[in-house]
Order: sequence, then C-alpha cells, then structure tokens
Amino acid sequence: MTNVAVLGAGAWGTAMACALAARHRVVLYARDPRQAQQMRDAGGNERYLRGVRLPRRLIIVDDFDAAVRHAGSGLLIIATPTRALGDICVRLAAASTSGATAWLCKGFEEERHLLAHEVVERAWPEASGRSGPLSGPSFALEVAQGLPTALTVAGGAEFCSTVTAALHDGPLRIYSSPDVIGVEVGGALKNVLAIATGISDALKLGHNARAALITRGLAEMTRLGMALGARPDTFMGLTGVGDLILTATGDLSRNRQVGLGLGLGRPIADVVDQLGHVAEGVRSAPAVLARGRALDVQMPITEAVCAVLAGASTPREALESLLARDPKPESVLP
Repeated sequence: MTNVAVLGAGAWGTAMACALAARHRVVLYARDPRQAQQMRDAGGNERYLRGVRLPRRLIIVDDFDAAVRHAGSGLLIIATPTRALGDICVRLAAASTSGATAWLCKGFEEERHLLAHEVVERAWPEASGRSGPLSGPSFALEVAQGLPTALTVAGGAEFCSTVTAALHDGPLRIYSSPDVIGVEVGGALKNVLAIATGISDALKLGHNARAALITRGLAEMTRLGMALGARPDTFMGLTGVGDLILTATGDLSRNRQVGLGLGLGRPIADVVDQLGHVAEGVRSAPAVLARGRALDVQMPITEAVCAVLAGASTPREALESLLARDPKPESVLP
C-alpha cells in the first residue's frame, strides 16, 4: 500500500481517488470546504460524478497541507484544470514534498501558451525527474465505475516505474513513455479536435466528414508535436490516436458536447454554463493556435475551431472553409 494524495475533487480527481482507494491509503483534497463536507455527507460527488458511490475508506479533506503531508514520499496526483496547475506547483514547492507527482490535466496554459510540463518546470523546478503527465483515452465516469482503462505515464524511467507500480492493477492498465511532449500534445490537441467533430456531427455532415476530421486532425497533432520535439510514433499510441478517437466520438466527452452545442447554433457561454464542467479545448484552442503559428505549423482545423469560439465565423462557415482548401498531397509528417 502507498500513501496517495489526489489534489482536486472534480470528475477526474474523484474518479482516480475511487480507483486507487481499493489498494492504497488515499486522501482526496477539495479546495471548497462546502464541497468536501457535501461529499462526506452524501458519500458521493453529485456535481461531477453523479451516481457514483465513494469508497468508505477514501478520506476527503479541504486542508491542502494535510493532503500533502499524507502523501509524504508516496504519490501525489494533481487533478486540477491546466489553468490552476501553476498555483498548485508553487504551493507544492513551498511544502518541500519528496514523492513522485503525476498530473492529469490536458491542455495548453492560456496566457503563456505553455504545455503542463513547461508550467511545472517554471513553478516547481525541484520536481524535475520525479514528475510527469498521466494521460490516455479515459472518461472519468468509467474509471470510477471500475471499467477497463489504459493510460500512459510519461517521464524518466524511475518515475514511470513508481507510478506504474502504484496504479497498474485490475482494470487500470498503465503503459510508460519517455516522450513527455508527445503525450501532452496529444492530450491537448484531441480536445480541440473533438470540438470540431462535434460541430460536424451537429451539422449532420456524416460519418465520412467525421473520419476526415479525425484523420487530418491527427496529422495536425503530429505536426505540432514534432515541431515541439515529440516523437512521431507517440501519436500512434494511447495518448494520440487513442484519446483522439474516444474524445471525438464518445458522448461522455465534454469537448464533443461543446462542439455539438455550437453546431446547433447555441452561444458558447450557454454551452459551457450548461455543461457545468471544464472543457479544456475551449480554453486551450487559442493557445494551441498561437503556439503553432509561432512555430510556423499549419493548423487549419484548430484555426477553424478558434474562429467559431471567438464568434468570427459560424460553425458552417468554418467547416466550409476547410472544405474549400486547395488540394494537396496527403501527409502526416512535416
């Protein structure tokens, strides 16, 4: 058994805490004391994971320092949105933690256009070598329900071994990769591309159009990843094509739901409000496009999604602009 602290009681944090509580001593940290008390009273997290019962042995706290102390030299899992990652890392740096740390967020930071590992490097350089992303095709609800799920942890060999030993069991299967950049680019881009496929499906453009968007989206993902230093084969794995297919086609996908709402003509503010959860693709899309332009990477699907999110184009106009592009040889690699 390992001491594990999960920082963030949204859907993903709660699901991971549920999955790990059967084997480990797990503390789940909720930033809002009222939410923590409601979860303790109800035995569930109705706001984010309706219908899922929390394991009795799972401890829910609203004391950040207590959660970090519990992890000790064990395992920390950061389950906040990307925009909150920097602040969490500043607090962890001040706490002088010594265990391994994995983060679950998938996106680019909005203001500085940074990937998660770049945020961590700036806010908490001491974590280098014992931290990295945990990503892959996974819906939080299915993880909480104990359904089979395969994830990839990325980083140094010793760190990956530590995380794998703690998490790999039963329905939760863990693979490892040294390609932190590739794993994070895949996790970020699939959210943006899922918005595009949701729009296409809402407009009833058909399965052919959906397949084209997913395939050309994978090429877009790969081009950006390689420009940032990723390995091309990473995008053929769980955190690339695997996560992209799931997020673009699964009805539990929040980003796909955003695209469906936009395609039906609803304002983005209304779509996000009704969703009630973080949809990282909405926040990350402009940062993804900015990072791509800085590297001179062509990203037409991301550009179309950004135009719709900004209100500069209607969903139909944006997809028609993609169909109007000049013919060219098919290529995935730059």
